This record gives sequence, structure tokens and C-alpha cells, in this order.
Amino acid sequence: DAEVGDGTTSVVLLAGELLKEVREFVEEGVSAQVIVKGFRRAAAMAIARVGEIAERVDRGDADAFRALLEKCAATSMNSKLIGSQREFFTQMVVDAVQRLDQDELDEAMIGVKKVPGGAMQDSLLVDGVAFKKSFSYAGFEQQPKAFDAPRIACLNVELELKAEKDNAEVRVARVADYQAVVDAEWQLIFAKLDQVLAAGANVVLSRLPIGDLATQYFADRGVFCAGRVAKDDMDRVCAATGCRVQSTTTGLGAAHLGTCARFEERQIGGQRFNLFRGCPQARTCTIVLRGGAEQFIDEVERSLHDSIMVVRRAVKTQTVVAGGGAIEMELSRHLRAAAREIEGKQQLIIAAAARALEVIPRQLCENAGFDTTDFVTQLRARHAQDPERFKWHGVDIDAEAVADLHAKFVWEPALVKINAISSAVEAACLILSVDETVTSQQSQDPMAQGAPARR
Repeated sequence: DAEVGDGTTSVVLLAGELLKEVREFVEEGVSAQVIVKGFRRAAAMAIARVGEIAERVDRGDADAFRALLEKCAATSMNSKLIGSQREFFTQMVVDAVQRLDQDELDEAMIGVKKVPGGAMQDSLLVDGVAFKKSFSYAGFEQQPKAFDAPRIACLNVELELKAEKDNAEVRVARVADYQAVVDAEWQLIFAKLDQVLAAGANVVLSRLPIGDLATQYFADRGVFCAGRVAKDDMDRVCAATGCRVQSTTTGLGAAHLGTCARFEERQIGGQRFNLFRGCPQARTCTIVLRGGAEQFIDEVERSLHDSIMVVRRAVKTQTVVAGGGAIEMELSRHLRAAAREIEGKQQLIIAAAARALEVIPRQLCENAGFDTTDFVTQLRARHAQDPERFKWHGVDIDAEAVADLHAKFVWEPALVKINAISSAVEAACLILSVDETVTSQQSQDPMAQGAPARR
């Protein structure tokens, strides 16, 4: 998930099927090291085969390349909760990735905000940084809510009067001395506010609280302020606008400020958001998700994350393979053919790995309600009949048939398949390497000696 962002379910299925296929060998006393060696050999052969048949996409034609990315995103969404709305979200995901710096493609520059209420189609993509309005005091409503080419200051400074710490003690002999202490506190905070204003900032953000005094001070002078801004939002604002977080207002100047084309506060659903558009320093964007319940929006966010990572990898690697179980069936055929030329126990292990790869198309058929045996048999026959002609044939769920999924644009990055195979094999090898499991008898029997008795 950290490497490519998608294919986690495939890893679990493959790892479980690999272990299932070699179970009889383990029970017959075949050494775990022999099985591990066979699995790793099979994985190397499968990954090499993916590299041979994966098709490279030319980025010279921008329209054709965008169409490829949209197909990769749609393929990733087919098995997700948002599959019914994939046309809408496919455009959003591809737009989001293409607005990033195409050399770095830092996914952290894509922010995702969740606003309960409304329908999925009410979700929107903001070309810039957006975050939810933080807690504010009464004077906030008097502040301006929109600026063109604002000067932005990002601080890590507390701009409010603080109560004394616990057990603090100040001894004074006269009322004038007490007043001097109070005046000193006010002079300190006003000095900070004056320094921020003198730097030329008209949008002030801080990770720490901005109190009612500072809020009213900025409102009287036509400056927008927001305190308690989350760290990830602040980092994205800094990266996008070019400003730097300052831990003091002393020496604050124009060199420390950032800018963007436009800043505004906007109502989205039942919440207000601060939007920074047209950021010059770094290309960034924010996806605002809408939905009926928080659990539903969380699942949509997870699905979008997988699609974003798939599109991002497609941009970086520029090699794709057909989905729908086509690549797995081709790899299964390739391993079967290679196993016949290998002597010894390794032949059986590689053949078992070839059978395990068929779990992907089989599971797709089960999910769609198809006859698993019929579809897998057809796929196996076609791939064996003419490997070059039928190498991209897989399960077409829409047509309820076996079809050329490459021609139907069911594509996904080759890197997703390579990582899924290597991760599944490593997980299976790790489990096979376990010699013995020691179980605590006390954890098995809660009434054992030393365990508290239930009443």
C-alpha cells in the first residue's frame, strides 16, 4: 500500500492461495526451504514476464495519455464503493494528479477534506489549498473574507493573553506595580501584532491560538486571521505559497511572506472553508468530498486514494497491463510451460504457484455471480491455444464473457501487479518459515491458575 497504493486485496488473495496450494507438500514432509526457493523462483519468472509483455505508453500525445490515465483510474474504481460514479471521480482524480509537479508527483500535495451531507456528485476539486475554518472569536466576522494576490504570513506564535501558570506568584507593594505588570502583558502582545502588520501581511495563519484581542485588532485593520490551523494544512499552504513558518514575529518581513492568485472564505455544505487558489510555488489541489454519512465518506476517501496512487504510478512508470485477471492467466500459463522444463521438486512448487495465480479471475467471477469453472476453463484454453493473440483476455464483467480487456481499455500500471506478486510471495514465504508456534495455556483458558475469575 505504501509503494503503489493499490493491489492490497490481490496480495491477500494470492498469499492465501499460494499457501493453500502447497499445503499438501508441507503435510508430506517437503522442506519449507524447498518451497520458499520455488516460490521465489516463480515470482522472479512472473515479474520478468510482466516486464516483457507490459505495453509502454507515449506521453507525446497529451490527449491520448490523459485517456490512458482515465482508464487506469476507472479500472481501479471498478471494485470499489464509488464504482457506480466512476465517470465523475475519474475526471477528478486525473485532474488532481495532473495539477501536481509532474517530476515529483508528491501525493501529499493532494489534500482531501470531508464534509458530511449532500450527494457524492457534490464533491469538488479545488485548484489550490483548502481547509476548514478554524475556531474564531466574535471579531472574526468583521474581517474581509476575500483578497486578490494576498500576502500570507504563517506563524507558530500564540497571539492571545495567557493566564498565569499554576502556582505562579507575583508580589507587589503598590497598585501601580500591579498595573505595570498588566500593562507589560498588553505591550508584549501589541508589539507582536504591530510587527505582523508592519511586515505587510493581510492573511495571517497560526498553528497556535489567535485570541479575541488579536482577532479584533486584525479586523479593525482589514486583515484576515485564522488560528489553530492543522499542521498538514499549514505545511501545504507553505509549500504552495512560498511562505515559511515563523516561530517569532521579531524580524518578520516581506521575504517571509507567501502569496497566491486569490484567497477567499467559502461556504461548502454546512461548513466554511478557506481557499487559496493559483499558488505559484508548488502545484497543489484539494478534493472536498461530500456524502450522507462519515463512514461512507471515509470509504470514498480510501477508494480515491487507491485511484490517485494508481494514476500517479502510471504517470511515473508509463507501462500498463490489462486487468480483469488477464495478466494473471497469462502468468499462470507462462509458469506452467516453464515448470515442464524444470527437474525435481521445484517443478511441483512452480506449478502450484501457477495454479494459485488463477485465484484472481476466479474471485472476479464469484464477485460477479458468474460460473467460475466455465470462465476459468475458457481463459485457460485461450491462453494455451495462442498466447500471443489471447494474452490480454480476461473476465469482462460488463459483457458477462471472456474478452480482450486491453481492447476494452481495462488497464492498470504494471508496477501494481509486480508489487502484488512480490508482496504475496514474501508473505507466503514468511509464514512458511515459521518452525513452531508456542501458545500460552493461560491465554487459552481464562479460568487457568493466575487468571482473574469472572463473576
